[in-house]
Amino acid sequence: MSESTLAAFWAFSLLFVFTPGADWAYAISAGIRNRGVGASVLGLLAGYVVLSILIAAGVGVLIAGNPVLMAILTVMGAMYLAWLGYGMLRNPPVPHTDSAAENAGSWLTWFRQGALVSGLNPKAFIFFLAFLPPWTSETATWSIPAQLLALGLVYTASCSVVYSMVGFGANKALRTRPGVARLVGRFSGVVMIGLALMLVIREFFQN
Repeated sequence: MSESTLAAFWAFSLLFVFTPGADWAYAISAGIRNRGVGASVLGLLAGYVVLSILIAAGVGVLIAGNPVLMAILTVMGAMYLAWLGYGMLRNPPVPHTDSAAENAGSWLTWFRQGALVSGLNPKAFIFFLAFLPPWTSETATWSIPAQLLALGLVYTASCSVVYSMVGFGANKALRTRPGVARLVGRFSGVVMIGLALMLVIREFFQN
């Protein structure tokens, strides 16, 4: 795979990375919590690494070709997003002092939630399945699985920069504004619930 192909895919993928969605909402909520940003972003990235491996290994094609498995993935992802969104509406995240943030949740909890947000996101799965293969080449020196994995990691690297900016930016902007932070947290919760409903409607009522 040539460097020009990777660069072109990177520019193409940025359009999707910069589109707000569940990942953005979760990164913003992590920023409001103060110390959860690093672990949450790493969790989001871990989910994308797993998706990259699944697509490269050919598992993604098998899942996409099975309507029942896709429906199960969609329902699981929608339910998890709705659960997180409900939690943010009921108890919107507010800025913490460093000592309070240490008791607000463990590093592993933030990491696990981030991984589930991205790993169970059918929209992300479809993106990897639909947009990675067209950038591969049968004549490249790398094998197709290696090319798919490389493309997935390029996308993940872009996410690492953008989501870190979103999370730490939210932290800087909202640290001293608890009232605004609550509103933003509730809005993020509404976004997650809305995305969950859209996933279910698209899966079961538009086919």
